[in-house]
Amino acid sequence: MSVLEPLAARYAYWLGLPAEDTEDTSDEDPAEVRAMPVILRMERAEPPSRTALLEAAAAAAVAVCLDERAEPEGEWHEPLKAWVDGRIRKVARRARGAHWRAVQELPGITVEVDGAEARALLPCRVVETPKEVSRLQISGSELPADEPGPAPDGVPRLLLNPEVSMTVGKGAAQVGHATMILASLLDDAERAVWAEAGFRCSVRTPPVATWKALCPVEDPEGSWRRDGVVAVRDAGFTEVDPGTVTVIAQRA
Repeated sequence: MSVLEPLAARYAYWLGLPAEDTEDTSDEDPAEVRAMPVILRMERAEPPSRTALLEAAAAAAVAVCLDERAEPEGEWHEPLKAWVDGRIRKVARRARGAHWRAVQELPGITVEVDGAEARALLPCRVVETPKEVSRLQISGSELPADEPGPAPDGVPRLLLNPEVSMTVGKGAAQVGHATMILASLLDDAERAVWAEAGFRCSVRTPPVATWKALCPVEDPEGSWRRDGVVAVRDAGFTEVDPGTVTVIAQRA
């Protein structure tokens, strides 16, 4: 049984909530709020391409959740289960040099795509964030839009909302949500094939018409059955309005 099973169980319900309800945290104890740190390597001299960095972050997030250590008897299972049972918050931070090397010592998985590197760490209580992570900047750096070309065949597609502007950090968190939701709905055989490919995926920004045709909010269960499509709906704590659909993911 995947640690991501709770995401599948509540996926359609979350998409159907009124927008204002997505940001309601009245049932949370602030001391128990958990998040997955996602560290983006952004060296000053050789910055990565935006698309490759988002693809690395997307793969790293789901890789942590489907690692063998996340299985019921594994050392990562309880921290991941406690996190997935609540909101799947992610906090993306940037690192370079010695700070990047320092976070490699913390539990997590680093993924490299076309020279871009991202490391997703084991989720923890926000109030207990390791100092190697808390000292890293959340905002302040941006990467220019790039032209990655056609998406490759045979990997899941992650489509960014063309009508919403997001920083690279926000985008990294959102594509990480997308791969987790997608993985929660795949069967064991499909997850195994994806794992063999290193959870690689493509990140692209589609035309508005394509986005609107695929967006599954009106019929989430039917969209999954027909098109293998799921959506990420954000709570609106940062950058976007509550209830905004930020990413659509489509199975390979």
